[in-house]
Amino acid sequence: MCGIALIISGIKIDLSFLIPNYSCPSAQSQNSPLVSEDDIKAALQRRGPDSLGSKLINIYSEVSYDKGKDFLLQSFPEKEEAVENGRGSELHGELRFLGATLQLRGVNPVVQPLTDAFGNVLVYNGEIFGGIYCGGDSNDTEILMQSLGQCCSCISHEEDGSPSCSEGSKKSVPELLSKIRGPWALMYWQDSSKTLWFGRDAFGRRSLLVHWPSLDDSRLLLSSVSPPSSTQQHYDIIDDEKDKCELNFWEELSCGVYSVSMSPCPPGGHLIGEVKKHEWTGLQLKELITWERTCIEPKPENLSVYCKIPLMRMCHKVLMALTESVRRRSALNRIYEGLLESHGQEKYAPIAVLFSGGLDSMIIAALLHQCIDSKCDIDLLNVSFDGLSAPDRISARAGLKELQKIAPLRRWNLIEIDADLLKLTSETKHVMALINPAKTYMDLNIGIALWLAAGGDGWLYNETSSLDDTQCQRIEYKSMARILLVGSGADEQCAGYGRHKTKFRNKSWLGLHEEMKLDVQRIWKRNLGRDDRCISDNAKEARFPFLDEDVIKTLLDIPLWEIADLNQPSGVGDKKILREVARLLGLDEAAILPKRAIQFGSRIARESNKKNFGSNRAANQASAGSVVIPEI
Repeated sequence: MCGIALIISGIKIDLSFLIPNYSCPSAQSQNSPLVSEDDIKAALQRRGPDSLGSKLINIYSEVSYDKGKDFLLQSFPEKEEAVENGRGSELHGELRFLGATLQLRGVNPVVQPLTDAFGNVLVYNGEIFGGIYCGGDSNDTEILMQSLGQCCSCISHEEDGSPSCSEGSKKSVPELLSKIRGPWALMYWQDSSKTLWFGRDAFGRRSLLVHWPSLDDSRLLLSSVSPPSSTQQHYDIIDDEKDKCELNFWEELSCGVYSVSMSPCPPGGHLIGEVKKHEWTGLQLKELITWERTCIEPKPENLSVYCKIPLMRMCHKVLMALTESVRRRSALNRIYEGLLESHGQEKYAPIAVLFSGGLDSMIIAALLHQCIDSKCDIDLLNVSFDGLSAPDRISARAGLKELQKIAPLRRWNLIEIDADLLKLTSETKHVMALINPAKTYMDLNIGIALWLAAGGDGWLYNETSSLDDTQCQRIEYKSMARILLVGSGADEQCAGYGRHKTKFRNKSWLGLHEEMKLDVQRIWKRNLGRDDRCISDNAKEARFPFLDEDVIKTLLDIPLWEIADLNQPSGVGDKKILREVARLLGLDEAAILPKRAIQFGSRIARESNKKNFGSNRAANQASAGSVVIPEI
């Protein structure tokens, strides 16, 4: 996992293909930029503490004084000078790549940005779980750099109107990136075409923020995370009064592959960077993105009690897909195993689970037990803002007992992280920067809970029983696991939210399908970017087993009435398919637990309501969750 960023200065960015009525600011350098390079580096290094690197690419427009000749474009690394050849060269812009690395994959340490012999530059934050061959001990970034180096210089074959490349059988950059199975965000300078590529995967499982050039700051900035210095800044980007809209300094970059094609302009002007967004390629990926289910509305016979056998077949398919998803996300590379062993602990937990004891986290924990070596501990991270009384703390302790029943030889470490919201003043300000550009109390509450849980700094809970007595012991403990499995995506795909039941009650099966589709297609903006930033700030990598491409496809292939039956009570019909999967794993108690969001299960929402609105009742009347946090 990495923190990555790019600073483009001295280049006039043309966004007319993305934003109608966009007024392009001049590319004048900033005397006092709103966000400094050092600010961005500091924020990135919390995500990737193992190394921090930078690479500067200078872009020159070679000026020809012969009007019959074309203008030429040249790029040079660092401070190399352009070769003038008697015609002179004029520096127009800079691309500064930044990369901070958390070493998890490969054999030897890798420092980003990566460069190759052809002048290409890559910063990458992600994993390759398929689509591009990546050996067991290979480093994803190095493999991707090699693959990108073999791409053609075409901007897009679809735009060219030809299915193949003029350079032979080479793939375009969008075609290659569409093949990656797994989460990613990247920036890539392709020197042969003088094109910058950037983007994030189709589901937005890795954070990537963008600052589009404005009158206040004409640079184009990309970053995994927002530095605290830019938390409250906003501006108007569109001047047309009819379409005027206020944007934050940082925005979540919508999922996709983008290019910035550099071209020279007449003498005295600026280098132009034209931004375009490209279509995903590949039929299966497009099917997952459109998220269309074939079987939505059941016939009476589909709901018969005699349909239990087909349901069990489907449950086994989901279980197999989830098992493989967890296996992919729990494979340990040599460099990470070496780091863990260097701590000198006889036993260690390489992977942790964000753990409420609820349905989703129990399934993940049980599958993780099946996928990793028996010598490894498993850390279960649980956060509470109400001590032993929080619902998530109660269900976590019950869940621990159930896991110990199905896997008595595994060492399960329930890490109880206790927090008092009133004492988290500086921490709250820090998390406000991490959730940026999100800015509601609900986002902040979720962000704080995730940030504290991911930190893994709490108490190891242990319960011992004898014939006469049961004793509980708590020992100070900090989880050293750098990989954190999270249940995001289960509720969106399996109808776990209360609004799904409301939509089903009002508009039946088709209405439920449309609401679930909306949730899946906006999860990048509402959840995943924020969650990635809050978890990764602790030098932990969030991995989402329910958002594996094969899991998504498997669930989509199942009729909606087998995914959920919202005619049934809560804890029965919602996420019906996952409840059956839990029973297959021997988790009978977890299979009947109702859905509880982390802000309610940990009780941070209740404490936040008291702090900011005076009481829960006043907060409910004000719809506190959607209220925007006032600027400090």
